[in-house]
Amino acid sequence: MRTFKTIPERGDFGFQQLVGPHKVTGAAMAGSRGFFGLQLSKSSPFGSVRDEEGNIYSFVRSLMAPNGTPNPTKFFYLNNHVDGKNLRMDFDKMALQALTPMPVQTLEGDTVRWTNQPAEQGNHWEITASSERLTWKEDGLFQLEGRLLTGLQWYLPGVEWGTFYVSQLWDVAGVVEGRPVKGAIALDQFYMAEGGAIHYKKDLVVNNNKHVLWWSFVTVYKDGSWDAGSFMVGHDHLGYAIFNNEKGEVRVTTDIEGQTEHKDGSYFLKSAKIVIEGREEWEFLPDEKGEMIDFVGGFPVTAQQEGRWRRVGDSREPSHWLGWGESDRRNGSARNVPGVDIR
Repeated sequence: MRTFKTIPERGDFGFQQLVGPHKVTGAAMAGSRGFFGLQLSKSSPFGSVRDEEGNIYSFVRSLMAPNGTPNPTKFFYLNNHVDGKNLRMDFDKMALQALTPMPVQTLEGDTVRWTNQPAEQGNHWEITASSERLTWKEDGLFQLEGRLLTGLQWYLPGVEWGTFYVSQLWDVAGVVEGRPVKGAIALDQFYMAEGGAIHYKKDLVVNNNKHVLWWSFVTVYKDGSWDAGSFMVGHDHLGYAIFNNEKGEVRVTTDIEGQTEHKDGSYFLKSAKIVIEGREEWEFLPDEKGEMIDFVGGFPVTAQQEGRWRRVGDSREPSHWLGWGESDRRNGSARNVPGVDIR
């Protein structure tokens, strides 16, 4: 049982989250209705793929909803070729793509389609998603396609604000800058209070400095099996985990703890571990080229990092994966453990 050391006010549940799977359809992803008194702010596809040499290519695009409030994200493209060491913003290539503050959205059958405005400056782009497939094309840069693995959702109530977070995870392959790649993409959709924007305004988690770890992950193994899911660990009672696999087994819990260790003088992780329901351990394997150093001091306010999450003791050999998430040493190293900034 959970123990409350302080008694919250009416409507405050101590940052407890509700988590579960959801059925993915094109119509649902294209829908404009609200949930729990919240409205759709934006959709945000993001992901990471790797080439045969292990170089990472990561990207995110903002798909604003008609009544959404923008945050600083429009289109980001990162790779290891800028400095040969880290996952850096490739500003020259980003500048060639259409930024599209508000996309064109259409729905045909089970497929939702987003694209740039017809008269907009910059290279054309197009994203499609259905109950089975996702495609993402950025002219002159990359083209990816893949299968749906799972859909997940969580809801966090608050007295004044709340967040309803819906995600779809995809196994993808294609070509980036002429190089064959494999990886995974998340298509996340955020429902916020009026005027709210994820990681920015009226964000119940980030604006209250509550989370220690927050990750989405996919690992496809060489034997054809896969793991996919998402989790968060934070202060008060904040925390959830949802995992799915190729057998269709979906497991959810809010009994999760975590521990982080950051590199000396760095906002990036040296190691991290989560423990599910007191017995199941997962560990983070940071990619040596996975630190997204251009986000530090900018937006998002947390250090974004690529790597791989693995259940402790799992010996399966991975084929390709997504392990994009964030930690914040200023928020602490574990639940209700105070954080320390870099001095």
